[in-house]
Amino acid sequence: MAPKKSTNATPAEEPHGYEFGGPIGAALISFGLPIGCYAFAFLCNDVSGCPAPSLLSPSKLFTPPSFSSQTPWEHALGTLAHEVGWPGFSGLISIEAVLGTLAWYALSLLLYVLLPAQEMEGTELRSGGRLKYRMNTFLTAATILVTCAAGTVVRGPDFPVWTFINRNYIQLLTCNIIIAYALGTFVYLKSFAVKPGNKDKRELAAGGATGNIIYDWYIGRELNPRVTIPFAGEIDIKSWMELRPGMIGWIMLNLAFTAKQYKSYGYVTDSMLIVIVSQAWYVLDALWMEPAILTTMDITTDGFGFMLAFGDLVWVPFVYSISARYLSVHPVVLGPLYAAGIVAIQLGGYYVFRASNSEKNAFRTNPNDPKVAHLEYIETAAGSKLLTSGWWGTARHINYLADWMMSWAYCLPTLAAGYKLTPSIMYPGTRLVSTDGMAGTAIPITYFFMLYFAILLIHREMRDEEKCRRKYGKDWERYCEKVRYRILPGVY
Repeated sequence: MAPKKSTNATPAEEPHGYEFGGPIGAALISFGLPIGCYAFAFLCNDVSGCPAPSLLSPSKLFTPPSFSSQTPWEHALGTLAHEVGWPGFSGLISIEAVLGTLAWYALSLLLYVLLPAQEMEGTELRSGGRLKYRMNTFLTAATILVTCAAGTVVRGPDFPVWTFINRNYIQLLTCNIIIAYALGTFVYLKSFAVKPGNKDKRELAAGGATGNIIYDWYIGRELNPRVTIPFAGEIDIKSWMELRPGMIGWIMLNLAFTAKQYKSYGYVTDSMLIVIVSQAWYVLDALWMEPAILTTMDITTDGFGFMLAFGDLVWVPFVYSISARYLSVHPVVLGPLYAAGIVAIQLGGYYVFRASNSEKNAFRTNPNDPKVAHLEYIETAAGSKLLTSGWWGTARHINYLADWMMSWAYCLPTLAAGYKLTPSIMYPGTRLVSTDGMAGTAIPITYFFMLYFAILLIHREMRDEEKCRRKYGKDWERYCEKVRYRILPGVY
C-alpha cells in the first residue's frame, strides 16, 4: 500500500531545467575533475617542489630529462614528468591501496552497525511520508581517532596508518575516483526501478530526471537511493557518503601529513596546527550536528549521482587537505602575531556560523522560545516563516559568509606559498627546502580552496534562491524586499 500523503507535506516542486551548464557542462565537470585532482597531487609534490620548477620555465617542459630508463610518458613530457614523480599509468593504483581503501569503507560500515546510534526521521517527502536515518558518525569518528591516537603514542610518526597513507597517496586518490564513478553509475541504473506510489518511499529528484543520460547520471536521478547489505541492513547511500568516508578521511589525511612533517623535521609547526585543528573542528562540528544535514539541500533536493559521489569521496578529502600536504614538506613557521590573526578570523567565522544556524534552528523548533520570540518574520502562503531580523535579517545566507571566512584559516597558514627541493651537498641523501625564486608561485594551489569555496557558495546561494522562488512565489519577492542582501551585507 502506498504511503498516505500528509496534510503538511512539503509542496511539490516542479521539475526544472538544466544546471551546471547542462549536459555539456556535466560532461566537462565529470571527466575534468579527476584531472584537476591529479594536477594538484603531482604539480605540488615532495619530489621537486610546489609547483614543479619547470612550470615556471615553459621552454623546459618538454625537454628530455638527463636520466636514463625513461618511460614513453616521461619521454613525451620530458622534465616535467621527472619532476612530479610520474609513476606511469600502472603506478596510479596498487593492490595495497585497493585493499586499504576497501578496509576503510568496511570499517566505517562496521562501526555504523555496531556503535550506538540515534534514530531520526527526515523531512516530509513530496510523495508523503518520512525516511528514517541511523546516525552515529561522530561516535564513529571518535572511535577511529582515539584508536589512531593510541597507536601514535606507541609508534610515533611511524604508526602504520600514517605511513600507509603517505606511501599510497596517489593510489588512494585513484581508488576513490574509481569508487565515485562506479557509485554514480550504480545509483543511476538503480533509479529506474523507482515507480510512483512505491512502498519504499523512493522518489526521483525534481531536477534529475531530464532524460539526458550524461546529465542525469551526473546530477542524480533518485533523491534518496538506498541499498540493503547483509548484516548491515538498509543503508541510505547519500547520507552515509555525505559524512563518513570522505569527511573522516579528510581528518585522517591531515593527520598523516602532520606525522610526515614531524618525522621529517622533528617538530610540528604552528601553521600545521592551525590547519589541522581548524579543519578537524569544522568536520567534528558537522558530525556532532549530524541530524542537521536532513534539512540541507543535498538531502532534501539534490539527487544522488556522480556529482555528490565525487564531491563526498574525492574532492572533499583530497582537495581540502592540500594545505596540510603542502606544509608537510615546507614547514612554515608563522610566529605569534600571524598565528593569532588567522585564529581570530577562524573563530570569528565560526561564531557567526554557529550563532546564525542556532538562531534559525531554535526558531524552527519553537518560535515562542524567549531567545528568538522577538525576531521578526513574514509568513508565506506555504505556511513557512521567513526571518527578517536577527542574523537572518542582515543577509539571506549569512551562514555562507561565515563558512567562507573559516576557509581562510585553511589557506593563510601557507603564506606566500612556493618551494623547491634540491639535493643537499653537505648531507648526501637529503634534500633542502628553499623558497628562493619560488615565493608566491604556489598561491594558486594552496589558496585554491578559498576561491573555489567562494564560487561554490555563490552558486549554491543562486540555486537556493531559484528553489525558493519556485516554492514561495510572490512571498519570496516580498521577503527579498525586506532582506536585500544575499551573502555579504552592504555588498552582495
